[in-house]
Amino acid sequence: MSKKEKKIKNQVEEPVHLDIPEDEIWTYQVEGLAAPHINKPYKNYTIKKIIFALVIIVAVSISCYFSVRTVQTETFEYKDTDTGYELSKFSNTGYIKELTIDFLSEVEYDRSNDDAETNFEIVKDESKRITSVGAYALNCDGTVRIINIGAGVDYVDPKAFYSCWALQQIEVDENNPNYCDVDGVLYNKDMTEVICYPCNHDQYLREKYGYEEEPYRADATEEYVKDIQTYVVPSTVKTIGQLCFNYANLRAIYLPEGLEKIETLGVFKLHEPKDQYSNTPSLESIYTYKTENEISDTHFTSEEVFTEVYSSLPDTLQYIGSDAFSYNQTLTYLYIPESVTYIGHHAFWDTVYKEDGSLLGVTQIFIEADEDSFNKNVKTGDQWRPQYDYMLFKKSVDMVFDSERAD
Repeated sequence: MSKKEKKIKNQVEEPVHLDIPEDEIWTYQVEGLAAPHINKPYKNYTIKKIIFALVIIVAVSISCYFSVRTVQTETFEYKDTDTGYELSKFSNTGYIKELTIDFLSEVEYDRSNDDAETNFEIVKDESKRITSVGAYALNCDGTVRIINIGAGVDYVDPKAFYSCWALQQIEVDENNPNYCDVDGVLYNKDMTEVICYPCNHDQYLREKYGYEEEPYRADATEEYVKDIQTYVVPSTVKTIGQLCFNYANLRAIYLPEGLEKIETLGVFKLHEPKDQYSNTPSLESIYTYKTENEISDTHFTSEEVFTEVYSSLPDTLQYIGSDAFSYNQTLTYLYIPESVTYIGHHAFWDTVYKEDGSLLGVTQIFIEADEDSFNKNVKTGDQWRPQYDYMLFKKSVDMVFDSERAD
């Protein structure tokens, strides 16, 4: 650093004081600077204000327009696959109650129609076939009531229609080689797997059998329970699919002897809906039936159509997936046959609870095998048994080994 630079650096600058009269404090003009605009209008102020406002309005309008355009063109999202296209996401306009999955589609709007329920149509490109439906494609949709699956759909992910609260029916084109439906419930073609029982299927059944609209029936008659809240799984079924009966309004399920697998969340939290945010557990009974004749009618009439009926899970069952029966607190009896070799984590979670100091729900688990055989032959996941508050910790319900099945 030069001596001149050091001198400048070490030099103390004298502060500048402006001697401004008090009555001129807001109007005083420093030489070389523009005069203050206190209490004085800017030149062309009104015109500039109008221009600024117009610019803001135009910018907001353009933003809203393109936002709407974006929403409208993203009702359907697809992925290109080796075999065709996958429906990966469906974002309802809010008024699409019936959805057909067969060809690539987009929503076109009639700008001259102000009625949001009728001012659009779904336009299809029949040169581009949908061959699959991805996981969570319609996740938590609350509007679609009917889904039609086209002839060319090869694969539907088991999570595709998860928590579609308004869904009543799934109908499949009779020419589809992979899937079919039985009265609005989705199955694979040979009916060895039940795939999806729609969340709001009970609404469809109420309309079919002539019951009132109200979905929650605390005082349900015997006939109502038979027609609406009892389901017979066809005798050909070997697997209850992942998420199949989740949130269904069922009190009793009849399973065929011959059933081998209940996948993850297969019978999860069956309930009677009161409204969107509260519900009452509904699954009270699991039965297994034997039959000499093939049974495909899922509507329960009486046990006389079966050769034999016994309580709880089938003697042929091998696999119980994670959370398979979780949160079914009105279930009171559970018997695990010797055929079972796998029970996933939390398979029966929260099926027991305390009320007024008493244990209710699944308070014990009855097991056909003896303790040594069960521990040796059955692989179990964490906390597969339900737990309840016991003093200062959680206690799992007791297992009763070497049990005979209840009548």
